[in-house]
Amino acid sequence: MLFRAMLVIATMVAGGASAAELPLIDAHIHYSHDAWERTPPAEAIAILRRAGLKKAFVSSSSDDGTQQLHALAPELVVPVLRPYRRRGETASWVRDESVIPYLESRLARFRYAGIGEFHVNGADADLPVMQRIVTLAGEHGLFLHAHADADAVRRIFARDPDARVLWAHAGFADTATVRGMLAAHPNLWADLAYRSDHARDGTVEAAWRALFTEFPERFTVGTDTFTPARWDDVVDHATAARAWLGDLPAEIADRIAWRNAEALIAGSVSR
Repeated sequence: MLFRAMLVIATMVAGGASAAELPLIDAHIHYSHDAWERTPPAEAIAILRRAGLKKAFVSSSSDDGTQQLHALAPELVVPVLRPYRRRGETASWVRDESVIPYLESRLARFRYAGIGEFHVNGADADLPVMQRIVTLAGEHGLFLHAHADADAVRRIFARDPDARVLWAHAGFADTATVRGMLAAHPNLWADLAYRSDHARDGTVEAAWRALFTEFPERFTVGTDTFTPARWDDVVDHATAARAWLGDLPAEIADRIAWRNAEALIAGSVSR
């Protein structure tokens, strides 16, 4: 209820047809095994369409969820390959060598834009499984969707300076850290999924406005349906995103809303 109340306020503040009609790519959607019964594939696609999305980056535990949605709407769903087979592998996967043949088998069978979202922090980014994933992404021309701290992101780029990384949740880092990372790594993008500190009541916060102005080509929006119940928020999240994007100059809003995500897809060879 609180989210919906904030949404109404944000929409009233933003106003205007231009914000309401802004194209949007959601760069952080999951359709994992425990969501399939609650929200069947056809219903999930209907939700994405009701949100007015141009595209949605979808990854799942297991990848079968992503493939179900892609089969129904290939023009809408952008497949991203997650290393998790089931929920609960977020802490163990990076030390599980069986992840690599799983990923290699999926890469041989299907086409993807990226690998992720995966969770990794600090020196774990130097472990063999993670390092092989960085190599696989380079071999297949894919971006990496990393739920990671700044240290792990730096280690990924140390492994492959040409890697393209979409930093989930902008690392949940403060604006000073985000700015430093974007300045240091020209192939780093940041999604804003599951963050609320960048805008309040449809108004973009000053420090974030400065970041969006300095790095207009480096941010994307996303919902993060990390639990099945989050699918109930996809449409509301799109409406709220359009509200705060309407507080930005049109060119910057357009980039964050969809053009940056589109550019990330365009750079993926496998897709």
